[in-house]
Amino acid sequence: MAEHRQSRKRRYITWGVAGAAVLAGAGIAAQTSMAATTWPAQRTFTGRAFDTCTAPSLSTMKAWHTGFYGAAAVYVGGKNRGCSQPNLTASWVKSVSSIGWKLIPIYVGAQPPCQTSSNPEKLTASTASTLGTSDANDAVAKASALGMKAGSAIYLDMEPYDTTNKSCNDAVLTYVRAFDKQLRAKTYRAGFYGFTSSSAKAIATATNKTDLPGNLWYALWDKTNTTTSDWPWGSTQFTNHSRAHQYMVNSKESHGGVTLTVDRDAWDAPVAITG
Repeated sequence: MAEHRQSRKRRYITWGVAGAAVLAGAGIAAQTSMAATTWPAQRTFTGRAFDTCTAPSLSTMKAWHTGFYGAAAVYVGGKNRGCSQPNLTASWVKSVSSIGWKLIPIYVGAQPPCQTSSNPEKLTASTASTLGTSDANDAVAKASALGMKAGSAIYLDMEPYDTTNKSCNDAVLTYVRAFDKQLRAKTYRAGFYGFTSSSAKAIATATNKTDLPGNLWYALWDKTNTTTSDWPWGSTQFTNHSRAHQYMVNSKESHGGVTLTVDRDAWDAPVAITG
């Protein structure tokens, strides 16, 4: 995800400045809003996934369906989404799903007020709750329009920020809680993408787990294809198919005779329900 909503240069500068067909195991404790709803069975993928800024063409997805990767992350929306998506349509989703691909919807929502990068949408302490709700509504609308059905997981992308800045961190957690609560009200599962040094850490270490995501996709670029051996937090957290790990970025590779530059992910978590 080195290039998704911002350039590679901005991504690395930002990180430098800022210093995972079952329910989501231990992560379910955070999903308090799910209790009263009958949910569709979760679709889980375990294996290698990739993400890249612009969803590849259908011909590329066919070429890349060699067995090395089984899932692909796609940017379904958000004002901070960095790339156009000419290929990402309901027809594309239906076609790649029929081939056998599992899809991972990412939504690049509002970013922290203390983040150094400029973004079209930033949250503040006063707007965090309302923005979280409205962005979740938009995320569900975008995913649904692509054929990603109720019960799908949607991963909120939060870039690095200074988590020691209490007012900033509190605003981010308010936004995430509002986003996740509204996702679940719409019967979509809540996931989160962030960095082990900051944004993912804020979720994993929060004392109050109410309405926080039950699935955590952590960025730790150690080139290790695992969701367990380098897991930085308590071993009982986000267990039972609730973890994903972005372990390598900017990997130029060829499959089926087609070359792409992608980020690599070890995946053991819910994905979109399509078909």
